[in-house]
Amino acid sequence: MWSIPVPIPDNPLGHTLVHLLDTDRGPVLVDTGWDDPTAWDALVSGLAACGTSVSDVHGVLITHHHPDHHGLSAQVRDVSGAWIAMHAADAEVVRRTREAEPTRWLDYLAVKLAAAGAPEEHLAPLRAARAAGRTDALPGRRAAQPDRHITPGELLDLAGRRLRAIWTPGHTPGHVCLHLEEAHPAAGEGLRGHGRLFSGDHLLPGISPHIGLYEDPDDATVTDPLGDYLDSLERIAALDPAEVLPAHQYAFTDAPGRVRALLRHHEERLAGLRALLLGAPLTPWQLAEAMEWNRPWAEIPYGSRNIAVSEAEAHLRRLVKQGRAEPVPGTDPVAYQAM
Repeated sequence: MWSIPVPIPDNPLGHTLVHLLDTDRGPVLVDTGWDDPTAWDALVSGLAACGTSVSDVHGVLITHHHPDHHGLSAQVRDVSGAWIAMHAADAEVVRRTREAEPTRWLDYLAVKLAAAGAPEEHLAPLRAARAAGRTDALPGRRAAQPDRHITPGELLDLAGRRLRAIWTPGHTPGHVCLHLEEAHPAAGEGLRGHGRLFSGDHLLPGISPHIGLYEDPDDATVTDPLGDYLDSLERIAALDPAEVLPAHQYAFTDAPGRVRALLRHHEERLAGLRALLLGAPLTPWQLAEAMEWNRPWAEIPYGSRNIAVSEAEAHLRRLVKQGRAEPVPGTDPVAYQAM
């Protein structure tokens, strides 16, 4: 088993760790990296350093549909004929994104942001792009349709390996972690825990993944992504892997300890947001402006503000579900107050 850092263009994360797992039928990749020539060259050279090549790849396992994980999957399949597997919920996101009329996404995003309280100066570029038909830059439209679905709880069909899928929604609706149940090579040296875990973005050693709303213009179901994420963390803690192999940063041990830290972080953040709502009712946009990010709100780029508002909405939904906040009747856009 090897780890290959594949760069993400213009992104502070730096790279995606693509993992290579040998099987009796040939090498299998866990994620593939961003669809970019530099990333492709890094993947090709990384595989060569591991003594194999893209043409030898037998299969591709995708932890979730985001482009820094799934972006190069189509190119890998074109070269090697490998199958691509993904959880059905994220496969549906890929299908919907590929087949939807691009202007529909711009319309949906504009309406959604307006309902969250976004100011007119933020909405104007979306409307201008819609009017001019500038839709080529929308992400995900070239993403590969998977050939197989990853079924949670089942062992994957990998000859000579015991790799079990664990459904961990939150970051995306179909995010999966993959538990290599075989004994860790360092188990005889006192390393505690059970096997190794490919954790994707679900469990990272130094940051919490983005938890925003699951976007579907055709589905009005009120989801609770943050609740899904927190429940999924508990499942991984109970699994207690000896080592975690994430898609970003670095490998680490003590998954239960990291889970406890993340649970504390999100509880503290929910309590802090409720305190903000005690001061005055706020729209999701206003709450995002008041939240603590890695830089001041004025310095957050346009697209990242959309992501921040989605995260604020996910936290609001969790507070409402817990009975700690509620919408203020008659407000438009809807503002929320603490309970």
